[in-house]
Amino acid sequence: MKINRMKKKNRKTSIAGIFRKSAVIISLLGVSIGAYLLIHSLQAVTLLPITQIVFTGNRHLTDEELCALSGVHLHDSLLSLSGKAVSAQLFKSPWIRSVQMRKQFPDILSLVIKEAEPFALLDMKGHLFLVDEKGTLLEELRDDSIPFLPVIAGDPFKQKEGFIEAVSLAKVMSEKGFAAERDQIEIIADKPEELTVMIDGTRVKIGNGDYEQKLERLVTLEEEVRSRGIPVEYIDLRFANRAVVKPIADMVVR
Repeated sequence: MKINRMKKKNRKTSIAGIFRKSAVIISLLGVSIGAYLLIHSLQAVTLLPITQIVFTGNRHLTDEELCALSGVHLHDSLLSLSGKAVSAQLFKSPWIRSVQMRKQFPDILSLVIKEAEPFALLDMKGHLFLVDEKGTLLEELRDDSIPFLPVIAGDPFKQKEGFIEAVSLAKVMSEKGFAAERDQIEIIADKPEELTVMIDGTRVKIGNGDYEQKLERLVTLEEEVRSRGIPVEYIDLRFANRAVVKPIADMVVR
């Protein structure tokens, strides 16, 4: 009789243990399901949705173009937005030089943009492109409004060194105010040592390097040629410490 009672007691204990384990498993399962539903419900609700995107500093790219580039949309979460990711998207445009992003809680995204400045026009096989001071092609001009900028004629993909030197020369011309005093400047980007510029109809062989000194000599020569009324075929500044002025009929060496 004693043995039977012990068996019954052990059986009851085992059943109670099974019920306790089942209750624990059911509780854990319930907690897991509840957490899952909570997470998904939170994901469905955007935290601090953006109601306004403000761009400043952009003059060439429109707000709509910048929005499309950035990948940011109204009602995106301001809280979870990554400044690094947004900047990386905007930097895909050659026009963008810097981006400063600021979150104005609770709902405004502010982006300060610094754009590249058109520095010259590239005439490549009859197609005109805006170029910045580093020689980066910004975009092709597709309308009739052509800004007054120095023109670089050539193919930067075939004459890379000549194109780099042409950009350097255009930069010196801009910094020294030389370009602003001329009506038309066209730099022919060939081999660096054969770099040539058409300045208001006068052909100037300028060669490679020492552009500041060469332009100073050119200004002096232009004044003398103008005062004498000499029709010039070309001016050659490639030689150190001297210049060759080739009139239409004769040659004058200085």
